[in-house]
Amino acid sequence: MSGVYASPRVFPLLLLGFASGLPLALTSGTLQAWATLDGVSLQNIGFLTLVGTAYTLKFLWAPLVDRYAPPWLGRRRGWVFLTQILLALSVAAMGTLSPSAHLGLLAALAVLVAFLSATQDIAFDAYSTDVLRHEERAAGAAVKVLGYRLAMIVSGGLALVIADRWLGWHNTYYLMGAFMALCSVATVLAPEPEVAAKTPASLVMAVVEPLSEFFSRRGAWSILVLIVLYKLGDAFAGALSTTFLLRGAGFSATEVGSINKIFGLAATIAGALAGGSIMARLGLYRSLMLFGVLQAISNFGYWVLAVTPAHLYSMALVVAIENLCGGLGTAAFVALLMALCRRDFSATQFALLSALSAIGRTYLAGPLTPVLVESVGWPGFFALTVVIALPGLLLLYVRRPEIMQLDRSE
Repeated sequence: MSGVYASPRVFPLLLLGFASGLPLALTSGTLQAWATLDGVSLQNIGFLTLVGTAYTLKFLWAPLVDRYAPPWLGRRRGWVFLTQILLALSVAAMGTLSPSAHLGLLAALAVLVAFLSATQDIAFDAYSTDVLRHEERAAGAAVKVLGYRLAMIVSGGLALVIADRWLGWHNTYYLMGAFMALCSVATVLAPEPEVAAKTPASLVMAVVEPLSEFFSRRGAWSILVLIVLYKLGDAFAGALSTTFLLRGAGFSATEVGSINKIFGLAATIAGALAGGSIMARLGLYRSLMLFGVLQAISNFGYWVLAVTPAHLYSMALVVAIENLCGGLGTAAFVALLMALCRRDFSATQFALLSALSAIGRTYLAGPLTPVLVESVGWPGFFALTVVIALPGLLLLYVRRPEIMQLDRSE
């Protein structure tokens, strides 16, 4: 299994996954921390999570990515390269504003970044689905998640340290824009898929065929519900986790950033590499179940932080466990989405499926988390996130025949 990570089709997904993950924290957790330290109200911080609406609605323009392509770098990489350049400029532009003085304008720029990021995700997810061989899918999913979560640490934990101790918030966003520009080099060097997927004959066909093919499958609707529910508990726990560590637990921005950078990085690497190997041995269904249970249990660590005195070692342990279990769960989830897609219209199908997974984070966790925290307090809220994770695991068990069939379908 270790040799597959060096595959010319698998390894580039590490760098492209990094580019995919970089913008998310800059419009969510890092922006949340900046707004928190700049004195923005908790309610407004909660509604900033609606910035991520583009991730939920990206299936609406995914058929355009399936049907058309820029005149460079192929059908998938052309879109990835274009969005990366525009993201570099837009992220840097966010650094020219301040949350307390220009919250509305900053939120509008963040919406643009989320739209471009979602478009990059459409093309990148389609590319990874197209380029990987069947036997490389588990390793590819794990490497994608590794790159993605490394980017979350860089644009999340590391960005907090850089902003708090060295560059300030404005220059930190300029630096993140520069990182995104550098990622475009990896896109240029990445290989094309061995088998070119058929381009839809028209935009109408690009819209109709992916949907008709998917909904012709047995249990299609329940699979869609599973995709919404599988990471819902994780979405609730993470919605205001940065605000909790800063305001609820009383840690400094440097402490939060340093712990995320050191322990989060180590756990992310271990989780992603282990996830690929475990999935190869257990198969998709058993990996989803095992990792889903661990993912739910890891949320309980935040409850421990909420009811005990603030200590760096306890935060380090919680962050490490969360990154490890969350990375495992995400790797299996990405492998599920790739297995559900057909190559001819992978952009539209993957966008639809991944957009559904963002519904919980964007429309439920973001707006409802501040209300729940104010109603039951931080300890009660984090205990509740464990319960929220249970329906997804139950539905996974119910749909196990369909999930197990995906491993035998190629």
